[in-house]
Amino acid sequence: MTSIPLIGEAVAVAAEPRLAGAKIGVVTFPGTLDDRDAARAVRLAGGTAVSLWHADTELGDVDAVIIPGGFSYGDYLRAGAISRFAPLMSKIIDAANSDAKLPVLGICNGFQILTESHLLPGSMIKNDHLKFICRDQTLRVENANTAWTVDYTDGQEIIVPLKNQDGQYIADEKTLDALEAEGRVVFRYVGFNPNGSRRDIAGISNAAGNVVGLMPHPEHAVETGFGPESLDGAPRDTDGLGFFTSVLTKIVGGDK
Repeated sequence: MTSIPLIGEAVAVAAEPRLAGAKIGVVTFPGTLDDRDAARAVRLAGGTAVSLWHADTELGDVDAVIIPGGFSYGDYLRAGAISRFAPLMSKIIDAANSDAKLPVLGICNGFQILTESHLLPGSMIKNDHLKFICRDQTLRVENANTAWTVDYTDGQEIIVPLKNQDGQYIADEKTLDALEAEGRVVFRYVGFNPNGSRRDIAGISNAAGNVVGLMPHPEHAVETGFGPESLDGAPRDTDGLGFFTSVLTKIVGGDK
């Protein structure tokens, strides 16, 4: 019988000690909910999670940044709109656009913040059915060459939890065509579009591939015994771990 780890027992699955030196910053805003989950995912992947506060004025020596999900600043005005002006965001924007191309991952509210910050194009609006939705969602990996997806393969299907009410990704047709042509659609909903996102888009990247945003939550599918199952009951509870091992591999200079 397979042993299931106790809740709270974050044991890294990566057997490479060199990954532990990679520092991944996890940003907390007022109203952030999933920062601890993201930090746990980093540790399970084998890296070191570094807590960052929205009012910080320096990023420190982190090698990548995760902007996790939640309701930053209560989602007043627009989801992610106020966070865009947090002191730390200016540092993240500069680092992501610099020659160093700091890897940045925005999950759910983090994706909303990335669009508000213009690190990613388009906007997020309320789900087309105007209701909050929470479900295990199948995604197809459309681009396995970003900093956050190199441990996946093009066309691979994964299952990760999704929970949102402002999850509908929209952009004008010119922008959508450009994203498709440039291979910047990173994830697409499969089988069911849960929020009406244009062209079933679940996640996108910037042109350089170091910035990725997506609506579903890979940090909730990183540990055996605590995650989604496929329709036939097969466990898919670690399908999201590849996000975090991917960026660690990139940081330490590993090849795909």
